[in-house]
Amino acid sequence: MASTLLPFRDYSEHDVLNLFSFSGTLPVTKGHLVQISGSGWQNTSEMENLGSVGASFGNTVSDRYGVAAHVALCSDALHSPVGMLLYDVKETDENGEKLIFNPRKAAEMEVALSGQAVPVLTKGVVLYSGGAISSATVGASLYHDANGELATAQLGSAPAVGRALGGPDSNGHVLVRINL
Repeated sequence: MASTLLPFRDYSEHDVLNLFSFSGTLPVTKGHLVQISGSGWQNTSEMENLGSVGASFGNTVSDRYGVAAHVALCSDALHSPVGMLLYDVKETDENGEKLIFNPRKAAEMEVALSGQAVPVLTKGVVLYSGGAISSATVGASLYHDANGELATAQLGSAPAVGRALGGPDSNGHVLVRINL
C-alpha cells in the first residue's frame, strides 16, 4: 500500500517550507519524507532553466523555469528528513494530459510539477495511510524507511520523525504527529 496523506491535517503555515522542488523519479505521492539534496537553498541561485515546455518550434522560445534548490526521497539512515511532502509531484493527470497546461487542475489536485516548489511539512498533525505503520500503537516513535515512507522500525540510526497518536483504524489510517 502506497503512503498518502488524507484530508485531515492540522498544521501552521509557518511550519511548511516552500523553497524546494522535488528531484527524483516521478510520480511521487504526498506523505513521503524528503531530505535536502545538493547544496540546499542559496539566495544567489533561486531559479534554474528547465528547458522547453514541450515541443520546440522554429522562431519561438518557450522556456520553463524552476526552483534551483531540491529535495529527494529520504532513503537511508545517513540523511535526516527535512519534512513530509504535502502535495503529489507528477507531470500528468489521470487521463495522461500534461498538467503544465492546466495549472488550475494541478492546484485542485494538490499536485506540484517538476521544478515547482513543493510544500514540505516540518511539524504538524496529519492522518496518514501507509502499510509501513499498520502495526503502530499509541505513542509509538515513527521513522522513515528506505522508500521515504513512515515506519515503526528504525532504519539504522535514523532519527525519529514523529509519533503515532493512535493505532490504525479499520481502514489502516493512523493519526501522526510530525516533528522535525
